[in-house]
Amino acid sequence: QVQLVESGGGLVQPGGSLRLSCAASGFSFSNFVMSWYRRTPGKEREWLARISILTEDTDYPDSVKGRFTISRDNAKNTAYLQMNNLKPEDTAVYYCRATHSTGTGDFWGQGTQVTVSS
Repeated sequence: QVQLVESGGGLVQPGGSLRLSCAASGFSFSNFVMSWYRRTPGKEREWLARISILTEDTDYPDSVKGRFTISRDNAKNTAYLQMNNLKPEDTAVYYCRATHSTGTGDFWGQGTQVTVSS
């Protein structure tokens, strides 16, 4: 059974940091591109980060570049999102996504809530 389970969310003060984890099971994690997204009520889902398979190249939108860092540990079947200098507008539900390079697999986690507030 394919599973992506996010963890690490919670309440943090502005300027603080959080590290989200995405634990994968039921598929060949090392063959999948991993991405992070977030969704805020009333807004469209926003792509945040992507990490490739072999070279582990990363890509970010300008909105989070320099503050968010994606990484992966294929030995642990886990992807991470390090978030620094968090702002109230970063409050959202954060999701990880696994996408096979051929497009034959596309899996999502259930999400983890991040709240940035003083």
